[in-house]
Amino acid sequence: MAEDRTGSGRLAQGIELALRSGAAPLVMGLRWASRRAEEHRGMPPPRGGVAFASKRALDEVFLVAEMLCAPFVPFRQRRRVVQEIASALELYRARGWLADPVSYHCTPPPASRLHFEELRSSFLRYRHLSFPSGYAPHIGEPGRTRWMGYRRNRTAHAWLLEHPGPPRPWLLCLPGYRMGHPLVDFLGFRARWLHRQLGLNLAFPVMPLHGPRRVGRLGGDGFFSGDFVDTVHAQAQAVWDARRLVGWLRESRGAPAVGGYGVSLGGYTAAVLASLEPLDCVVVGIPASDFARLIRQHAPGALLRAAEASGLRMEDVEHLLRVVSPLALAPRVPRERRFLYGALGDRLASPDHARDLWRHWDRPRVAWYHGSHVSFLWESAVKSLLEEAFRSTGLVGVHPH
Repeated sequence: MAEDRTGSGRLAQGIELALRSGAAPLVMGLRWASRRAEEHRGMPPPRGGVAFASKRALDEVFLVAEMLCAPFVPFRQRRRVVQEIASALELYRARGWLADPVSYHCTPPPASRLHFEELRSSFLRYRHLSFPSGYAPHIGEPGRTRWMGYRRNRTAHAWLLEHPGPPRPWLLCLPGYRMGHPLVDFLGFRARWLHRQLGLNLAFPVMPLHGPRRVGRLGGDGFFSGDFVDTVHAQAQAVWDARRLVGWLRESRGAPAVGGYGVSLGGYTAAVLASLEPLDCVVVGIPASDFARLIRQHAPGALLRAAEASGLRMEDVEHLLRVVSPLALAPRVPRERRFLYGALGDRLASPDHARDLWRHWDRPRVAWYHGSHVSFLWESAVKSLLEEAFRSTGLVGVHPH
Protein backbone atom coordinates (compact mmCIF):
# COMPACT_ATOMS: atom_id res chain seq x y z
CA MET A 1 0.00 0.00 0.00
CA ALA A 2 2.87 2.37 0.82
CA GLU A 3 4.32 1.76 -2.65
CA ASP A 4 0.95 2.52 -4.25
CA ARG A 5 0.71 5.81 -2.38
CA THR A 6 4.23 6.75 -3.38
CA GLY A 7 3.44 5.99 -7.00
CA SER A 8 0.24 8.02 -6.84
CA GLY A 9 2.15 10.91 -5.32
CA ARG A 10 4.75 10.86 -8.08
CA LEU A 11 2.03 10.67 -10.72
CA ALA A 12 0.17 13.64 -9.27
CA GLN A 13 3.37 15.65 -8.96
CA GLY A 14 4.22 14.88 -12.57
CA ILE A 15 0.82 16.02 -13.78
CA GLU A 16 1.05 19.17 -11.69
CA LEU A 17 4.46 19.91 -13.23
CA ALA A 18 3.02 19.36 -16.71
CA LEU A 19 0.16 21.72 -16.02
CA ARG A 20 2.60 24.41 -14.93
CA SER A 21 4.88 23.97 -17.92
CA GLY A 22 4.64 24.44 -21.66
CA ALA A 23 3.19 20.91 -21.87
CA ALA A 24 -0.15 22.14 -20.52
CA PRO A 25 -1.79 22.58 -23.94
CA LEU A 26 -0.79 19.01 -24.83
CA VAL A 27 -2.12 17.63 -21.54
CA MET A 28 -5.40 19.50 -21.92
CA GLY A 29 -5.66 18.59 -25.60
CA LEU A 30 -5.28 14.90 -24.87
CA ARG A 31 -7.85 15.23 -22.10
CA TRP A 32 -10.39 16.85 -24.41
CA ALA A 33 -9.66 14.48 -27.27
CA SER A 34 -10.40 11.52 -25.00
CA ARG A 35 -13.79 12.88 -23.99
CA ARG A 36 -16.89 12.22 -26.05
CA ALA A 37 -18.62 15.15 -27.68
CA GLU A 38 -20.84 16.96 -25.18
CA GLU A 39 -24.44 15.91 -25.24
CA HIS A 40 -27.07 18.59 -25.68
CA ARG A 41 -30.23 16.86 -24.52
CA GLY A 42 -32.87 19.45 -23.78
CA MET A 43 -30.96 22.16 -25.66
CA PRO A 44 -30.88 23.32 -29.27
CA PRO A 45 -28.08 21.67 -31.30
CA PRO A 46 -25.12 23.99 -31.88
CA ARG A 47 -24.90 25.32 -35.43
CA GLY A 48 -21.13 25.00 -35.73
CA GLY A 49 -19.12 26.95 -38.28
CA VAL A 50 -15.95 29.03 -38.11
CA ALA A 51 -17.35 31.66 -35.76
CA PHE A 52 -18.62 29.04 -33.34
CA ALA A 53 -15.30 27.16 -33.39
CA SER A 54 -13.39 30.41 -32.82
CA LYS A 55 -15.46 31.19 -29.74
CA ARG A 56 -14.84 27.72 -28.33
CA ALA A 57 -11.11 28.10 -29.01
CA LEU A 58 -11.11 31.31 -27.00
CA ASP A 59 -12.54 29.40 -24.03
CA GLU A 60 -9.81 26.80 -24.36
CA VAL A 61 -7.09 29.45 -24.30
CA PHE A 62 -8.57 30.87 -21.11
CA LEU A 63 -8.77 27.41 -19.54
CA VAL A 64 -5.17 26.51 -20.33
CA ALA A 65 -4.01 29.89 -19.01
CA GLU A 66 -5.90 29.24 -15.79
CA MET A 67 -4.38 25.79 -15.37
CA LEU A 68 -0.92 27.30 -15.77
CA CYS A 69 -1.35 29.89 -13.01
CA ALA A 70 -3.83 28.25 -10.61
CA PRO A 71 -2.36 27.15 -7.26
CA PHE A 72 -3.02 23.60 -6.06
CA VAL A 73 -2.87 22.17 -2.57
CA PRO A 74 0.48 20.33 -2.29
CA PHE A 75 0.04 16.60 -2.63
CA ARG A 76 1.77 16.10 0.71
CA GLN A 77 -1.26 17.73 2.38
CA ARG A 78 -3.66 15.13 0.96
CA ARG A 79 -4.13 13.45 4.36
CA ARG A 80 -5.24 16.70 5.98
CA VAL A 81 -7.65 17.40 3.11
CA VAL A 82 -9.13 13.89 3.29
CA GLN A 83 -9.45 14.02 7.08
CA GLU A 84 -11.13 17.44 6.99
CA ILE A 85 -13.68 16.22 4.44
CA ALA A 86 -14.44 13.13 6.54
CA SER A 87 -14.84 15.21 9.72
CA ALA A 88 -17.00 17.77 7.97
CA LEU A 89 -19.28 15.11 6.50
CA GLU A 90 -19.71 13.54 9.92
CA LEU A 91 -20.63 16.93 11.41
CA TYR A 92 -22.95 17.86 8.53
CA ARG A 93 -24.83 14.56 8.82
CA ALA A 94 -25.13 14.84 12.58
CA ARG A 95 -26.59 18.34 12.38
CA GLY A 96 -28.94 17.54 9.51
CA TRP A 97 -27.30 19.95 7.06
CA LEU A 98 -26.91 17.38 4.29
CA ALA A 99 -30.59 16.48 4.46
CA ASP A 100 -31.63 20.14 4.73
CA PRO A 101 -28.91 22.38 3.24
CA VAL A 102 -30.90 25.55 3.96
CA SER A 103 -30.36 24.94 7.69
CA TYR A 104 -26.60 25.19 7.16
CA HIS A 105 -26.96 28.91 6.36
CA CYS A 106 -27.61 31.39 9.18
CA THR A 107 -29.61 34.54 8.46
CA PRO A 108 -27.21 37.50 8.73
CA PRO A 109 -28.04 41.03 9.90
CA PRO A 110 -27.88 43.92 7.39
CA ALA A 111 -24.42 45.33 6.76
CA SER A 112 -23.22 47.82 9.38
CA ARG A 113 -20.10 49.86 10.27
CA LEU A 114 -19.95 50.97 6.67
CA HIS A 115 -17.10 52.86 5.04
CA PHE A 116 -17.52 54.70 1.72
CA GLU A 117 -14.97 56.06 -0.71
CA GLU A 118 -15.84 58.08 -3.82
CA LEU A 119 -13.85 56.83 -6.82
CA ARG A 120 -13.84 56.80 -10.61
CA SER A 121 -13.07 54.06 -13.12
CA SER A 122 -12.25 54.71 -16.75
CA PHE A 123 -15.83 55.66 -17.55
CA LEU A 124 -17.99 55.62 -14.40
CA ARG A 125 -18.02 57.29 -11.02
CA TYR A 126 -18.78 54.85 -8.22
CA ARG A 127 -18.59 54.37 -4.48
CA HIS A 128 -16.42 51.74 -2.86
CA LEU A 129 -18.31 50.28 0.09
CA SER A 130 -16.55 48.17 2.71
CA PHE A 131 -17.79 46.66 5.96
CA PRO A 132 -16.84 43.84 8.33
CA SER A 133 -18.14 40.62 6.83
CA GLY A 134 -18.97 39.05 10.17
CA TYR A 135 -18.95 35.59 8.59
CA ALA A 136 -17.42 32.67 10.48
CA PRO A 137 -17.73 28.92 9.88
CA HIS A 138 -19.80 27.11 12.49
CA ILE A 139 -18.09 26.40 15.80
CA GLY A 140 -16.46 23.00 15.54
CA GLU A 141 -16.50 23.02 11.74
CA PRO A 142 -13.25 21.76 10.18
CA GLY A 143 -11.04 24.47 8.71
CA ARG A 144 -12.60 27.22 10.83
CA THR A 145 -9.32 28.44 12.34
CA ARG A 146 -7.56 28.47 8.98
CA TRP A 147 -10.42 30.32 7.32
CA MET A 148 -10.56 32.99 10.03
CA GLY A 149 -6.82 33.45 9.56
CA TYR A 150 -7.39 34.92 6.09
CA ARG A 151 -7.40 38.45 7.50
CA ARG A 152 -8.01 40.43 4.31
CA ASN A 153 -11.01 38.25 3.56
CA ARG A 154 -12.75 39.35 6.77
CA THR A 155 -13.69 42.68 5.16
CA ALA A 156 -16.49 42.68 2.59
CA HIS A 157 -16.30 45.06 -0.37
CA ALA A 158 -18.73 46.25 -3.03
CA TRP A 159 -18.80 48.79 -5.85
CA LEU A 160 -21.97 50.94 -5.93
CA LEU A 161 -23.53 52.84 -8.84
CA GLU A 162 -26.53 54.80 -7.51
CA HIS A 163 -28.74 57.38 -9.19
CA PRO A 164 -29.61 60.59 -7.32
CA GLY A 165 -33.20 61.28 -6.36
CA PRO A 166 -35.92 58.97 -5.06
CA PRO A 167 -35.09 55.30 -4.33
CA ARG A 168 -34.91 52.98 -7.36
CA PRO A 169 -34.64 49.21 -7.77
CA TRP A 170 -31.19 47.74 -7.20
CA LEU A 171 -29.52 44.96 -9.13
CA LEU A 172 -26.93 42.87 -7.31
CA CYS A 173 -24.27 41.92 -9.88
CA LEU A 174 -22.37 38.83 -8.71
CA PRO A 175 -19.02 38.51 -10.52
CA GLY A 176 -17.32 35.40 -11.80
CA TYR A 177 -14.08 33.70 -10.90
CA ARG A 178 -10.99 35.96 -11.01
CA MET A 179 -13.16 39.09 -11.20
CA GLY A 180 -13.46 41.53 -8.30
CA HIS A 181 -11.94 44.71 -9.75
CA PRO A 182 -14.14 47.71 -10.68
CA LEU A 183 -13.18 48.04 -14.35
CA VAL A 184 -13.38 44.28 -14.99
CA ASP A 185 -16.71 43.99 -13.18
CA PHE A 186 -18.23 47.00 -14.93
CA LEU A 187 -17.21 45.73 -18.35
CA GLY A 188 -18.30 42.17 -17.61
CA PHE A 189 -21.81 43.28 -16.62
CA ARG A 190 -22.31 46.07 -19.20
CA ALA A 191 -22.60 48.46 -16.26
CA ARG A 192 -22.96 51.59 -18.41
CA TRP A 193 -25.97 50.07 -20.21
CA LEU A 194 -27.60 48.71 -17.05
CA HIS A 195 -27.06 51.91 -15.07
CA ARG A 196 -27.46 54.71 -17.60
CA GLN A 197 -29.80 53.28 -20.22
CA LEU A 198 -31.95 50.95 -18.13
CA GLY A 199 -31.77 53.22 -15.09
CA LEU A 200 -30.87 50.60 -12.49
CA ASN A 201 -28.88 51.12 -9.32
CA LEU A 202 -26.08 48.56 -9.26
CA ALA A 203 -24.15 46.85 -6.47
CA PHE A 204 -21.15 44.63 -7.24
CA PRO A 205 -20.09 42.58 -4.19
CA VAL A 206 -16.54 41.25 -4.27
CA MET A 207 -16.43 37.48 -3.85
CA PRO A 208 -14.39 36.02 -0.96
CA LEU A 209 -10.68 35.60 -1.78
CA HIS A 210 -11.04 37.96 -4.78
CA GLY A 211 -9.88 41.50 -5.49
CA PRO A 212 -9.00 43.39 -2.28
CA ARG A 213 -9.88 40.23 -0.31
CA ARG A 214 -7.31 38.00 -2.00
CA VAL A 215 -4.96 35.91 0.09
CA GLY A 216 -2.88 34.52 -2.77
CA ARG A 217 -0.94 35.98 -5.64
CA LEU A 218 -4.07 36.36 -7.78
CA GLY A 219 -7.66 37.13 -6.88
CA GLY A 220 -9.55 33.86 -6.50
CA ASP A 221 -6.54 31.80 -5.41
CA GLY A 222 -7.74 29.29 -2.82
CA PHE A 223 -11.33 29.06 -4.07
CA PHE A 224 -10.66 26.00 -6.24
CA SER A 225 -7.25 24.87 -5.02
CA GLY A 226 -8.37 21.41 -3.93
CA ASP A 227 -8.90 22.46 -0.31
CA PHE A 228 -12.57 21.61 -0.56
CA VAL A 229 -13.57 22.66 2.94
CA ASP A 230 -12.25 26.12 2.05
CA THR A 231 -14.45 26.01 -1.06
CA VAL A 232 -17.50 25.42 1.15
CA HIS A 233 -16.56 28.33 3.42
CA ALA A 234 -15.85 30.61 0.45
CA GLN A 235 -19.24 29.93 -1.10
CA ALA A 236 -21.07 30.18 2.22
CA GLN A 237 -19.40 33.52 2.92
CA ALA A 238 -20.18 34.78 -0.59
CA VAL A 239 -23.89 34.22 0.06
CA TRP A 240 -23.67 35.59 3.63
CA ASP A 241 -22.08 38.84 2.40
CA ALA A 242 -24.58 39.16 -0.46
CA ARG A 243 -27.49 38.72 1.95
CA ARG A 244 -26.07 41.40 4.29
CA LEU A 245 -25.80 43.74 1.31
CA VAL A 246 -29.38 42.98 0.21
CA GLY A 247 -30.63 43.67 3.73
CA TRP A 248 -28.81 47.01 3.82
CA LEU A 249 -30.18 48.02 0.41
CA ARG A 250 -33.72 47.31 1.56
CA GLU A 251 -33.49 48.87 5.01
CA SER A 252 -31.07 51.77 4.59
CA ARG A 253 -31.41 52.67 0.92
CA GLY A 254 -35.16 52.09 0.71
CA ALA A 255 -34.83 49.83 -2.32
CA PRO A 256 -38.33 49.18 -3.71
CA ALA A 257 -37.00 46.00 -5.36
CA VAL A 258 -33.74 44.03 -5.41
CA GLY A 259 -32.75 41.65 -8.19
CA GLY A 260 -29.79 39.33 -8.53
CA TYR A 261 -27.68 38.70 -11.63
CA GLY A 262 -24.64 36.43 -11.64
CA VAL A 263 -22.28 35.14 -14.32
CA SER A 264 -20.18 31.97 -14.18
CA LEU A 265 -19.16 31.47 -10.53
CA GLY A 266 -21.39 34.44 -9.76
CA GLY A 267 -24.24 32.57 -11.43
CA TYR A 268 -23.72 29.73 -8.96
CA THR A 269 -23.81 32.27 -6.12
CA ALA A 270 -26.90 33.98 -7.50
CA ALA A 271 -28.70 30.63 -7.68
CA VAL A 272 -27.87 29.85 -4.05
CA LEU A 273 -28.85 33.39 -3.02
CA ALA A 274 -32.22 32.94 -4.76
CA SER A 275 -32.81 29.90 -2.55
CA LEU A 276 -32.26 31.90 0.64
CA GLU A 277 -33.56 35.38 -0.19
CA PRO A 278 -36.93 36.39 -1.71
CA LEU A 279 -35.39 38.42 -4.53
CA ASP A 280 -37.65 40.26 -6.96
CA CYS A 281 -35.81 38.76 -9.93
CA VAL A 282 -32.83 36.47 -10.55
CA VAL A 283 -30.80 35.97 -13.72
CA VAL A 284 -28.16 33.26 -13.90
CA GLY A 285 -25.72 33.30 -16.80
CA ILE A 286 -23.31 30.56 -17.98
CA PRO A 287 -23.32 29.00 -14.49
CA ALA A 288 -21.11 26.27 -13.14
CA SER A 289 -23.92 24.68 -11.16
CA ASP A 290 -21.99 21.62 -9.93
CA PHE A 291 -18.42 22.08 -8.64
CA ALA A 292 -17.69 18.37 -8.37
CA ARG A 293 -18.77 17.80 -11.97
CA LEU A 294 -16.60 20.72 -13.04
CA ILE A 295 -13.58 19.01 -11.50
CA ARG A 296 -14.39 15.71 -13.16
CA GLN A 297 -14.73 17.47 -16.52
CA HIS A 298 -11.48 19.40 -16.42
CA ALA A 299 -9.01 17.50 -14.24
CA PRO A 300 -6.88 14.95 -16.13
CA GLY A 301 -8.13 11.42 -15.51
CA ALA A 302 -4.74 10.31 -14.18
CA LEU A 303 -4.86 13.04 -11.55
CA LEU A 304 -8.35 12.01 -10.48
CA ARG A 305 -7.22 8.38 -10.17
CA ALA A 306 -4.20 9.47 -8.11
CA ALA A 307 -6.50 11.44 -5.80
CA GLU A 308 -8.80 8.43 -5.41
CA ALA A 309 -5.81 6.21 -4.58
CA SER A 310 -4.83 8.61 -1.80
CA GLY A 311 -8.32 8.50 -0.29
CA LEU A 312 -9.75 11.65 -1.84
CA ARG A 313 -13.03 10.40 -3.34
CA MET A 314 -15.02 12.70 -5.58
CA GLU A 315 -18.25 11.22 -4.19
CA ASP A 316 -17.26 12.60 -0.76
CA VAL A 317 -16.45 15.98 -2.28
CA GLU A 318 -19.85 16.02 -3.97
CA HIS A 319 -21.62 15.28 -0.67
CA LEU A 320 -19.55 17.91 1.13
CA LEU A 321 -20.49 20.61 -1.37
CA ARG A 322 -24.19 19.79 -1.07
CA VAL A 323 -24.65 22.41 1.67
CA VAL A 324 -23.75 25.17 -0.83
CA SER A 325 -25.14 23.60 -4.01
CA PRO A 326 -27.94 25.31 -5.97
CA LEU A 327 -29.02 21.86 -7.21
CA ALA A 328 -29.75 20.83 -3.61
CA LEU A 329 -31.74 23.95 -2.73
CA ALA A 330 -35.25 25.03 -3.75
CA PRO A 331 -35.51 28.61 -5.09
CA ARG A 332 -37.57 31.14 -3.14
CA VAL A 333 -37.93 33.35 -6.20
CA PRO A 334 -41.14 32.56 -8.14
CA ARG A 335 -40.69 30.67 -11.41
CA GLU A 336 -41.83 33.60 -13.57
CA ARG A 337 -39.06 35.72 -12.03
CA ARG A 338 -36.24 33.24 -12.76
CA PHE A 339 -34.15 33.54 -15.91
CA LEU A 340 -31.13 31.70 -17.30
CA TYR A 341 -28.84 31.86 -20.28
CA GLY A 342 -26.27 29.33 -21.42
CA ALA A 343 -23.65 28.89 -24.13
CA LEU A 344 -23.99 25.88 -26.41
CA GLY A 345 -20.22 25.87 -27.00
CA ASP A 346 -19.13 26.54 -23.42
CA ARG A 347 -15.78 24.84 -22.70
CA LEU A 348 -15.34 26.20 -19.16
CA ALA A 349 -18.75 25.39 -17.67
CA SER A 350 -20.27 22.99 -20.20
CA PRO A 351 -23.92 23.69 -21.13
CA ASP A 352 -25.24 20.76 -19.10
CA HIS A 353 -24.56 22.86 -15.97
CA ALA A 354 -27.05 25.49 -17.13
CA ARG A 355 -29.45 22.83 -18.41
CA ASP A 356 -29.55 20.95 -15.10
CA LEU A 357 -30.14 24.15 -13.11
CA TRP A 358 -32.88 25.09 -15.58
CA ARG A 359 -34.54 21.71 -15.02
CA HIS A 360 -34.12 21.98 -11.25
CA TRP A 361 -35.77 25.39 -11.43
CA ASP A 362 -38.82 23.95 -13.21
CA ARG A 363 -37.79 25.13 -16.70
CA PRO A 364 -38.18 28.93 -16.49
CA ARG A 365 -37.33 31.33 -19.33
CA VAL A 366 -33.96 30.41 -20.81
CA ALA A 367 -31.87 31.72 -23.71
CA TRP A 368 -29.33 29.47 -25.45
CA TYR A 369 -26.79 31.18 -27.66
CA HIS A 370 -24.35 29.74 -30.20
CA GLY A 371 -21.22 30.89 -28.46
CA SER A 372 -18.86 30.17 -25.61
CA HIS A 373 -18.30 31.07 -21.97
CA VAL A 374 -16.28 34.16 -22.83
CA SER A 375 -18.45 35.34 -25.72
CA PHE A 376 -21.45 36.17 -23.50
CA LEU A 377 -20.03 39.70 -23.41
CA TRP A 378 -21.13 40.44 -26.98
CA GLU A 379 -24.01 38.01 -27.58
CA SER A 380 -27.25 39.78 -28.57
CA ALA A 381 -29.35 36.94 -27.09
CA VAL A 382 -27.88 37.67 -23.67
CA LYS A 383 -28.65 41.39 -23.85
CA SER A 384 -32.21 40.68 -25.02
CA LEU A 385 -32.86 38.24 -22.18
CA LEU A 386 -31.54 40.70 -19.59
CA GLU A 387 -33.79 43.50 -20.79
CA GLU A 388 -36.76 41.13 -20.91
CA ALA A 389 -36.06 39.90 -17.37
CA PHE A 390 -35.71 43.35 -15.81
CA ARG A 391 -38.68 44.87 -17.63
CA SER A 392 -41.06 41.96 -17.06
CA THR A 393 -40.33 41.88 -13.32
CA GLY A 394 -40.65 45.64 -12.82
CA LEU A 395 -37.03 46.47 -12.08
CA VAL A 396 -36.93 48.60 -15.24
CA GLY A 397 -39.66 50.84 -16.63
CA VAL A 398 -41.08 52.33 -13.44
CA HIS A 399 -38.50 55.04 -12.81
CA PRO A 400 -37.22 57.64 -15.28
CA HIS A 401 -33.66 57.19 -16.59
